[in-house]
Amino acid sequence: MPATRPPQALALAATVLTGTVALYMALVAFGNITDFGTNQAFVQHVLAMDTTFKDPDLMWRAIESRTLQNIAYVLIITWETVAALLLVAATVLWAQALRRGAGHTGARRWSTTGLLMVLLLFGAGFIAIGGEWFSMWQSQSWNGLEAATRNFVVAGVALVIVQLRAADERQPSTP
Repeated sequence: MPATRPPQALALAATVLTGTVALYMALVAFGNITDFGTNQAFVQHVLAMDTTFKDPDLMWRAIESRTLQNIAYVLIITWETVAALLLVAATVLWAQALRRGAGHTGARRWSTTGLLMVLLLFGAGFIAIGGEWFSMWQSQSWNGLEAATRNFVVAGVALVIVQLRAADERQPSTP
């Protein structure tokens, strides 16, 4: 079997990483849709801040309205679903480009968009807003910071690999 050329190896890595995050996001969205109540409770408790230290200086941030909590949860599921669809499409584009030996511009663009959506969801949404604004870090029962950090790191690594360009893809710079 011939050795994989570095450009193909890099594209293969981008394909596998994009596909892995796509699969994960698709499973997360599917789980949240088919088992709506499990993570709905998670979102409700984080937004209500009902398992935090209940510091009066912070509790004004709590959102206790079930309607607003449910809207937030549906928006999260929608975001997850769109990210999953973009990443599935990107995985297909990577695979097609690998088979044809063609350029990866479209695959890279779709992967970047989907991966940035994942980074925003887990970084800005769960780590910053959930973790800090709603003090999720204070809760022993409704603390998703470890999982959010893990997902943020995996998507970040995938994004770095997707953005790397093999030597034969680089455009010569003009002065």
